[in-house]
Amino acid sequence: MPRIGLRIVKSAAAVALCFFISFLRGDAGIVFYSQLAALWCIQMYATNTKKNAAQRLIGTVIGAAYGLLFLLTEPKLGITAQGNRAAHAAFVSIMIIVVLYTTVVIKKKQASYFSCVVFLSIVVNHIGDLNPYVFVWNRFLDTVIGILVGIGVNSFTLPRGHRRDTLFISGLDGTLLNQKGSLSDYGKVELNRMLDDGAQFTVATMRTPASLMEPLRDIRLTLPVIAMDGAALYDIHNREYVKVYVISPQRAAEVRALVKEAGLTCFSNVVVDDVLFIYYEEPQDETVREMVRCLRRSPYRNYLMRELPEGEQVVYFMLLCPKPVIEQFYRTLTEHGITEELKVLKYDSNDYPGYAYIKIYNHNATKENMTHQLKEMCGAKETVRIGTVPGDCDVLVQEGDYNHVVRLLKKMYEPFFFPFGKRTPGNKKIS
Repeated sequence: MPRIGLRIVKSAAAVALCFFISFLRGDAGIVFYSQLAALWCIQMYATNTKKNAAQRLIGTVIGAAYGLLFLLTEPKLGITAQGNRAAHAAFVSIMIIVVLYTTVVIKKKQASYFSCVVFLSIVVNHIGDLNPYVFVWNRFLDTVIGILVGIGVNSFTLPRGHRRDTLFISGLDGTLLNQKGSLSDYGKVELNRMLDDGAQFTVATMRTPASLMEPLRDIRLTLPVIAMDGAALYDIHNREYVKVYVISPQRAAEVRALVKEAGLTCFSNVVVDDVLFIYYEEPQDETVREMVRCLRRSPYRNYLMRELPEGEQVVYFMLLCPKPVIEQFYRTLTEHGITEELKVLKYDSNDYPGYAYIKIYNHNATKENMTHQLKEMCGAKETVRIGTVPGDCDVLVQEGDYNHVVRLLKKMYEPFFFPFGKRTPGNKKIS
């Protein structure tokens, strides 16, 4: 079962506070309208709260103005609800057109719903013997009280420190992403809230920028991501490669010669003018062809079934083959000294059982090197890396506990009551 979130708690607090204010007013207003306005202002992000409050206030002013005009005009026309219900209903319906059209004319269409709510709350509920000015004022005041309560409750936070001089880096798969390959709603809200507050946060992953776009599209990252296992520093919003480690043309030619000699299909990933091109020869293996058909659907990948042009600087080579073939080719790379001169990764495929990958990078293409580059770029005093691989991170978490990662990040970034937490054995601060 999901936890009761802070937004739910704040909503209940806002309703209770509206009740309290209504008691203090001697029940002069209708607390229901205050509570509606307050609940509308309880939003996930502070910017949304201000936007919704402004819409509600504008709508309240328009609705109250037309509501007062209606109450003053209707008796003179002799079509009160008590005297002529059909005429009253027709007049109210016609006035709805006027209310909505006003929001269009003044270019405040977002406030149209609230204008109608306030207008109808006045003209439908008004009792004939009540002073129309007092009645409209109370409806207006009810809404304003609700708006102020909503803004106040939603803006309230307990005293916290903010470690804006620390660079936080998290893994992605098995760390932030759930089983469906996306962030949870809680993760999106909390990450965006911390990023809006000034947190220096990014992710480090083996993925290419193309496969990062979908899971991170709702996250307001301000820093580049460490992609391709440290081979690239990529700015998602500007869609540009800030830094790339490439394999020299000489070493790339050696790798391609060994691949051709082994009769294998190799995918050469090249960055040209901030665009990723993937050169390859037509694969004979049906599984590899299926992988290409699946991946090339992305608009961020550009597969070119042709020979790699001479002199191109390759970011990394990738091979997908049956495991025995991969084991044999890895031995070939070792015999020719490639595993010593370049960074070579070999691991089983999760998507294609019985198959394995080999990826070959520049020997400097590491997450540690890119972390240092990013730390210098953003002026952070220290870094905290969160991940699931022992020895590869400062804070170790269990794979798959994605909401726990966000909660842990929240505790480290903004510990309660004081700006610094205690030291971990890795000399990093956590609360």
